[in-house]
Amino acid sequence: MHTIELLAEALDLAARLGWQVRQDWLDGNGGGLCELRGRKIFFLDLALSPGEQLDQVLDALRREPDAVRLPMAASLRELLALRKTA
Repeated sequence: MHTIELLAEALDLAARLGWQVRQDWLDGNGGGLCELRGRKIFFLDLALSPGEQLDQVLDALRREPDAVRLPMAASLRELLALRKTA
């Protein structure tokens, strides 16, 4: 599965978790998950490459215990299982 397809599926997974997904040009300076008034909002930085955007979504999804319980492509599940090294 290509990066763009994985990114689309990861964003769909975030939406299925109840996150509001906002895609904004943040000039490479931000993005990620935040909670505002009890609602989870994920900001995707459109200034980043698709691979960097995917990493941003995966980092947030790894902190969400319910994410692994939802159906998803095997390739996305494998990426979620990987931990990013420092």
